[in-house]
Amino acid sequence: MITTAARLNSVNEYYFSQKLREIDSLNKQGKNIINLGIGSPDMPPHPDVIKTLQEESAKPNVHGYQNYKGSPVLRHAFAHWYKAWYKAGIDAETEVLPLIGSKEGIMHICMAYFEEGCAVLVPNPGYPTYASAVKLSGATPLYYDLKEENNYEPDFNQLEELVKQAASFCPKGIKGLWANYPHMPTGQPASAKIFEQLVAFGRKHNMLICHDNPYSFILNDEPLSILSVDGAREVALELNSLSKAQNMAGWRVGVLCGDKERINEVLRFKSNMDSGMFLPVQLAAAKALLLGKDWYESINAVYKKRREKVYELLDALNCVYSKQQAGMFMWAKTTSPLRPAEELSKHPLGAGGILSDKVLYENNVFITPGGIFGNSGNDYIRISLCATEEKLGEAIERITKQELGIRNKPVNK
Repeated sequence: MITTAARLNSVNEYYFSQKLREIDSLNKQGKNIINLGIGSPDMPPHPDVIKTLQEESAKPNVHGYQNYKGSPVLRHAFAHWYKAWYKAGIDAETEVLPLIGSKEGIMHICMAYFEEGCAVLVPNPGYPTYASAVKLSGATPLYYDLKEENNYEPDFNQLEELVKQAASFCPKGIKGLWANYPHMPTGQPASAKIFEQLVAFGRKHNMLICHDNPYSFILNDEPLSILSVDGAREVALELNSLSKAQNMAGWRVGVLCGDKERINEVLRFKSNMDSGMFLPVQLAAAKALLLGKDWYESINAVYKKRREKVYELLDALNCVYSKQQAGMFMWAKTTSPLRPAEELSKHPLGAGGILSDKVLYENNVFITPGGIFGNSGNDYIRISLCATEEKLGEAIERITKQELGIRNKPVNK
């Protein structure tokens, strides 16, 4: 009998991989589901980016294997981008590693540094891939809570307590921490204070701080990087991506930035996993990184209008939310008494899961239950801004046609 490796027993198929198949099945039944769950930009890249790809891919000498560290053109473009927008000087030759999407970088980092016998701190709620990649590396994820009352910032007292606890069951201790600001799914913006505290914590415990930074340009006036903090390179690596702000999710272009030694360590693993990125894609990505303020303002103008429609949708669902969120999602707390308390406690994704199911199966609208990001998200839902105003309006119409058990509507600010 052929069996899978034991490491697969610790992880499940990615939630959206399963859910998209279900939505496809519902659509085949004629349901016409409005998908407000996925953060995949529906707008195209800048025309000059597409033109660069077309022109470069027509050349006869660009179709071979590429440098494992990426094209110098792309590495220098990333370095320029970091200096121009984040005020962080990085060396294009030694401190930049282009990736085939930043999601692969999460796995590369975990496999390069984490192993059985060590633990890694993972946010709850947080991007599920952090925990999955940690488990696949053989390490143990330890979850730290991000709470609304603490503005979804780390509680460093809790982090210190987790370090003490880990000493009793992880012989190699805690080797890393995953963080992500602007935070997904909650939309909490980044701050220099958070980054300074994370760097200080990493230096204190000789711990790798892994920061994931794909949302810093979406509905956010001040892009920040952890690498702009003094001393960050001693302990921090940062992932970034062109998927969101450059509308290039399907192109799979990301980057890892950090100290030369860290980059070379990750490259030891990565160079055994792929053979580089198609050169015309790299050159088009470099073009995208040179786009100016007008580009970011244009996409944010669209997202701002959509966000106003999502406010209406959340009000129709009787949810509580903050209007001070960054990124391409809205995070909101459920309040409607949709099910008896005993049923609520039995649902694996809590109140958010119940609301998501109800809206999907009764209104043909898919919204993400917050519980997929960790049990701290069980009372929440997440709605993507990657849908047109017309689609959002149709979703509102579908939902408001039926009574959802709404009582007193909350006032959101």
